[in-house]
Amino acid sequence: MTTITRFEHTTPPTRRNAFKGSTAKILMLSALCSAYIQGALTKLFDIEGAIQEMTHFGLLPAHLFVAGVIAFELVTSATVITGFQRRAGALALAAFTLAATFIALQFWTMPEGPARTGATNAFFEHLGLVAAFLLVAQTDASSQTSKKPA
Repeated sequence: MTTITRFEHTTPPTRRNAFKGSTAKILMLSALCSAYIQGALTKLFDIEGAIQEMTHFGLLPAHLFVAGVIAFELVTSATVITGFQRRAGALALAAFTLAATFIALQFWTMPEGPARTGATNAFFEHLGLVAAFLLVAQTDASSQTSKKPA
């Protein structure tokens, strides 16, 4: 009796394929949201420092802003990472980041020097985050549209 073994030709994983898995997607979305999770946890474990920060930026009553920002950053990050209302969470984080950027990083009002250079760099990095969240929202919306029956 002869046994014939059939070998399936499989393509080795490529870099392009590595980014398609759900684990990779969760890791990338977690990295995108990491500053918001870290920021919320930092505020949570240093409430007094968070209140001082809000007061510094003129956001009063500071304790309410602290509570709101902590909840907002954690909930919206969770929506983006888990996929539950991802588009809404991504749009909310984009709007929040844009507003916070214009409040906290007014480099154009600063004198020339290292502080202005740092604020300028951070300002444009935050614009990149806004764009990334808009891309997440757009991608999520288009993937949901393509799944709907005709």
